[in-house]
Amino acid sequence: MIQVGDKLPAVTLMEYIDAETPGCSIGPNPVEVAKAAAGKTIALFAVPGAFTPTCSAKHVPGYVELYDAFKAAGVDEIWCVSVNDAFVMGAWGREQNTQGKVRMLADGSADFTRAVGLVLDLTSRGMGVRSNRYSMLVKDGVVMTLNVEEAGKFEVSDAETLLAQAKTL
Repeated sequence: MIQVGDKLPAVTLMEYIDAETPGCSIGPNPVEVAKAAAGKTIALFAVPGAFTPTCSAKHVPGYVELYDAFKAAGVDEIWCVSVNDAFVMGAWGREQNTQGKVRMLADGSADFTRAVGLVLDLTSRGMGVRSNRYSMLVKDGVVMTLNVEEAGKFEVSDAETLLAQAKTL
């Protein structure tokens, strides 16, 4: 499992873009993690699945609500990572009103999740391989804090906990 002091893995996530911008076409766009994190402070949190109850009711809304406080604490971007495809993450982001606040990054093949060693196997429940629920602060690609939830819990990866940690960096 990834640890404080480790670099984020050099993998590519996907992000659905609703409006074309210079360098980003409409639809799924690759996000090279190492490049995207370079020189930035990132509040990254991962969830088991888009549109799932705790993720939709508590996890994502907390980060959206505290966006301004994260920015004031020196966080450049907030990333939500889930083992879903970019289309699902884009739809979930629209439903959660994340635009301009939380980047909804798809880890469709669980490459990032496997590389950080935080796989949650839910095949017995018909959900396949997913990500554990966790959060981390990343500075210039290096993990500064890491909060991994115990199975079925939502106690340490919430926005309030990560914001408190961001204020101490």
